[in-house]
Amino acid sequence: MTPAAIDQFYARLAATNPEPKSELTYANPFTLLVAVVLSAQATDVGVNKATKDLFPIADTPEKMLALGEGRLKEHIKTIGLFNTKAKNVIALSRLLLDNFGGRVPADRDALQTLPGVGRKTANVVLNVAFGQPTIAVDTHIFRVANRTGLAPGPTPDAVEQGLERVTPDRWKRHAHHWLILHGRYVCKARKPDCAACAVADLCGFSGKTTLSACRAGFSRTVRPSSAPARGGGAGVGITPAGGPARERCRGRRTGPAGPAPPSRPGQGRERYRPRSAPP
Repeated sequence: MTPAAIDQFYARLAATNPEPKSELTYANPFTLLVAVVLSAQATDVGVNKATKDLFPIADTPEKMLALGEGRLKEHIKTIGLFNTKAKNVIALSRLLLDNFGGRVPADRDALQTLPGVGRKTANVVLNVAFGQPTIAVDTHIFRVANRTGLAPGPTPDAVEQGLERVTPDRWKRHAHHWLILHGRYVCKARKPDCAACAVADLCGFSGKTTLSACRAGFSRTVRPSSAPARGGGAGVGITPAGGPARERCRGRRTGPAGPAPPSRPGQGRERYRPRSAPP
């Protein structure tokens, strides 16, 4: 993608969701850290169900240690790998008290000294809890970056480096959430919903689930609007060319043209007539 296309890519995602939020439920940096650790190989919905009753009674490292590993397991036993995750949560709670005064550090290297915390988890915490412009690459972002051509790379680290390099500074604060939500709900793994995609015409994916004609005519630009956006900034609006994409895109894949589908009765200039029955 060209720099102009990348800027437009983010501008359109921003127009659809100006203030994206994490879908994990948390009360403070500590509970966010715990939730992200628990979310490894689990869904946000599943984690939120498990922490609904946990966080009201254990929202600090001290309270988590007082709860203990056994009782913690009872709360999170519906989550995959809960035994290992319980050990890590108890261990990181102890290290937070011993090494960081009970506070979650706002530093990637320091976060990665905690059990169960890798680069991706650290980046999520830094972005969500402390507002740092980090981009945590999970399976959704890895797919979107490679599929669209935004920042292709063979590994999550390579994709992260690519995204940090090509993402304009003004979009970095929320880039993580825009990309993850886009991958989760629109650019899905098995069947991307290209007909509902705000960036379909910028995307380089060869297997789009839209008509070739739709892709050629699907031109949307983000323009300033007269109404101010939330937070006092300039508003943005999406202007489709020729009407909503969903009305023009009917879910067929682009690519090499196959045989034309048979006409239905009443379609075309001539009315469909069935062949006469054999004698």
